[in-house]
Amino acid sequence: VSFTVGRSQVSVVDAKKHTMKVVRDGKTVKTIPVTTGAPGYETWNGQMVITERLAVTRMNGETVGYGGEYDIKDVPHAMRLSTSGTFIHGNYWGGDAFGNRNASHGCIGLRDVRGGWDEGAPARWFFENSIIGDVVVVKNSEDATIAPDNGLNGWNMSWEKWKA
Repeated sequence: VSFTVGRSQVSVVDAKKHTMKVVRDGKTVKTIPVTTGAPGYETWNGQMVITERLAVTRMNGETVGYGGEYDIKDVPHAMRLSTSGTFIHGNYWGGDAFGNRNASHGCIGLRDVRGGWDEGAPARWFFENSIIGDVVVVKNSEDATIAPDNGLNGWNMSWEKWKA
């Protein structure tokens, strides 16, 4: 019996520094400016796993309990991190937030353009270089650690609790 283990990619988001370091097979391949959750909408801390990849999707605040605060019909380069609606995705409406301030409703935003066509946009690069199963770690957010059952996020549970 033989099998191949895929490459390891762990992307570490620092919510205070507004950066994401992409580490593949132990080497940093890129550091990307990001925006995370604004005050009152903080991004979960902890290890999250990419479970879905969508070239374009609709994001509506009503589906995650935010009422009519937003309804964006064409969010590019979206990758799901939780069942409750946390994504890492392209953002073409964030202005100068990337690398400077946290301005989202809890998602991790990467600079992009409407339609996602810009080959130089960080969101496109990250989307093209990420697969289902890749890990995204968020640290230094003002929110709690994501619950282990909110997506494939059992990594946030101690071994003792896991065995119990």
